Amino acid sequence: MSTALKDMIRNPTVAELELVARYAALKADPRRERLFEAFAQTGLPHRRIENWRWSDFKAGVGALDAAGQAPAADPLVAEGVATLRFTPQGYTAPSGLPEGVRLLAKDDVQAMGGAEEAPLGALAAALSGAKNAPATLLVEVTGKVPARLHLVFSGPGAINAARVVFLLRAGAQLHVSESHLGGAAFSASLLEYTLEPGARLNRVVYQRGGKDEAQSITALINQDAEAETKQTVLAFGARICRIETRLVHQQTGSLATLNAAYLAGGGYHIDFTSNVRHGAPACITRQVTKGAVLDGGRGVFQGKFHVPRTAGQQTDASMQHNALLLEEGAEVFAKPELEILADDVQCAHGNTSGALDANQLFYLRQRGIPLETARALLTEAFIAEALEEAGDLEEALRAEAKAWLAI
Repeated sequence: MSTALKDMIRNPTVAELELVARYAALKADPRRERLFEAFAQTGLPHRRIENWRWSDFKAGVGALDAAGQAPAADPLVAEGVATLRFTPQGYTAPSGLPEGVRLLAKDDVQAMGGAEEAPLGALAAALSGAKNAPATLLVEVTGKVPARLHLVFSGPGAINAARVVFLLRAGAQLHVSESHLGGAAFSASLLEYTLEPGARLNRVVYQRGGKDEAQSITALINQDAEAETKQTVLAFGARICRIETRLVHQQTGSLATLNAAYLAGGGYHIDFTSNVRHGAPACITRQVTKGAVLDGGRGVFQGKFHVPRTAGQQTDASMQHNALLLEEGAEVFAKPELEILADDVQCAHGNTSGALDANQLFYLRQRGIPLETARALLTEAFIAEALEEAGDLEEALRAEAKAWLAI
């Protein structure tokens, strides 16, 4: 590592020095150095950077000792489903794969486009490859019948970094679930999806971390003509957690549905950030994010649609974020953005935050339902819309939400 690269991080924290040491111990590679440089330009993102002002990782990531909390249980695991596991101790491949799926574990680091725009994604890519884990795991999907894969990211340990690159060939279909269960002091994962014409992706993400953990989950999705992504996320946060999705419609007729729900208790922080670029005509995006926060919890939503002047004509897009502040002391920050330069589009966004409806609570109480039960029922119903596209996993997600609300 060049001295100039090492010195790029200004006033490094203990955690940043440990990240530098972890990087220096890995196999030297010019592309790895390029990725770490993209991270080092800012170091751990902090509140003085506009897109991170509510999610200060520089302050939130402490010394990278092993977390004291065991990983959460996995509600999405299912018998017979090929499962890929990523831990601080390495990577475990499944014993078998569905037809039409091929894995290629590469020791070489792959280039990453737009690394500066996603510094924690670049960090995950730069630190991947420790122990027996591949620097990049490539997954090629060719089957026209939906293939099912499950990915698990969990501790225990100090740092858990992983990078997985999916390539869905023309017309291929993939149902993938990801469980980010914590257990490491700092977990950083980068998932990249490239959808060729007509490909179909159904992605379901479950996140749960501890009060002394930091988590970063970055997804980069690029779609060709008539390709479609349905994404559903249920998150409970961590000491600090960011789930970021950056999607590009590259060809005409591309579709995307990006839904998410979050439930944050006291001491938990969850940040949903998305950036969708409509880089071709007649593409469609639908986004619904719903959340509920208790005293001492923090929810963050940042969504942006970018519609270029020429390429973005006939865009059809909508973005909705709705949050409940269940107690005094709950915090929700939201910044929905539409950057529209084209003149023949249909784009809308909405954002609300408030308390539960007093009339609905009164109606349930009048029928003998205890107050806490009534609040849980209304909150569960409130976030349910965001989980409807999860397919077979919707019930598992709703059960997790219901169990959290019952506490």
